[in-house]
Amino acid sequence: MTNMPAPKIALTAIVLSHNEADNLPRCLEALADCEEVVVVDDGSTDASVQVAEAAGARVVHHPFTSFADQRNWAMQQAGSDTGWTLHLDADEVVTPAGLAEIQSLLPTLNTTQIGGVPRKIILDDRWLKHSADYPVYVPRLVHRDGPRFRMGGHGEIIDAAPETWVYLREPLLHYAFSKGWGEWYAKHERYAQAEAQRIREGHLPSGLTGLFARDRAQRRTAWRAWSYRLPARPWLRFVYAYVWRRGFLDGGPGWKFCRAMMQYERMINRALRDAHASQT
Repeated sequence: MTNMPAPKIALTAIVLSHNEADNLPRCLEALADCEEVVVVDDGSTDASVQVAEAAGARVVHHPFTSFADQRNWAMQQAGSDTGWTLHLDADEVVTPAGLAEIQSLLPTLNTTQIGGVPRKIILDDRWLKHSADYPVYVPRLVHRDGPRFRMGGHGEIIDAAPETWVYLREPLLHYAFSKGWGEWYAKHERYAQAEAQRIREGHLPSGLTGLFARDRAQRRTAWRAWSYRLPARPWLRFVYAYVWRRGFLDGGPGWKFCRAMMQYERMINRALRDAHASQT
């Protein structure tokens, strides 16, 4: 009797890409059991398109305006064959256990629910268990007919009530430093500009209730908003991550990460000062 291949998971994986030829093989190989893999490419000038097509992914092209717009466009316009979509960046990898968990979860979900996935940030081949504040959940399992993404600072959030979230156990692996420190700092300069604009436009929560909300993501947002009222915030960020969250247990990579995040806070302060100076 001929062994039949295992059926594919009724899931469309949507991967955002811009010059990700080095990251795509690892990302796409992990998605081989999905019914469909769609790479949304934003004008790559490297071999990203060829790499994606060689891995069996379907490539569509769309100019990048924001992460939220890119993911929403993909769900609406990319012509996916399944209802449920799993959203990834090219420097993220889903584990076999993560796909198995999603497969078992799909029959229990309705279209209004959101799958929140924890991310393990990897630096120098080490999981930053302490310094990166694990677990931070990101909305990545979304139905085509369900809620939509919108931007919140430099990242996307989801227009869905907290009670619609389903929190997965298995994490994504996030190789956030795979393009080197130069690219990381350049990207976070852009993030700092976006965060400074949010602060100046008053788009951060100002009340006290969010500090004690049951939803962890809501608490994180509220505490971060309040942190902008504190002096010496870059150093406080370092102390929080390296001492309070015991980032020192992550060894050398933990030290590098905590220092980098302190620098990111300095970028935000500089962006705020520059914006203030330009208006005076």
